[in-house]
Amino acid sequence: MKTYSELVKLPTFEERFEYLRTASRIGESTFGSDRYLNQMLYTSKLWDEVKTEIIIRDNACDLAMPGYDIRGKVILKDGREFKKAGMIIVHHINPITKQDILNRDPKVFDPENLICVSFKTHNAIHYGDLNSLTLPPKERTPNDTCPWR
Repeated sequence: MKTYSELVKLPTFEERFEYLRTASRIGESTFGSDRYLNQMLYTSKLWDEVKTEIIIRDNACDLAMPGYDIRGKVILKDGREFKKAGMIIVHHINPITKQDILNRDPKVFDPENLICVSFKTHNAIHYGDLNSLTLPPKERTPNDTCPWR
């Protein structure tokens, strides 16, 4: 079982991404005809409270990585404006199922199972790889292109 506590110990964005990456396929059914359960969860008051808590904890940073701000702004349901937030998705580190929702499994709302990600990172976690993300350029060092040094 993967956890937020383990994830944030990883020092780079790339390592955190690889820790979360799944082998999902586009078009693969997740909730199928029970998609309404998914929608009920993500529009609930409890989810909104937990989502706000996670956005604040992660400082609205992609994969909770300082310097990877998710840009824009969002007005939280309680009226507060979170200026760093944009298209933030609060992602389940360990995927949930319809049974988890029906049985009110604690992992659905557990902060150890939740992380802020951008829309692009979320799609790459499920359907892509690191190459589908726009990462900041690597810092250059003297002789880094010289093969014999």
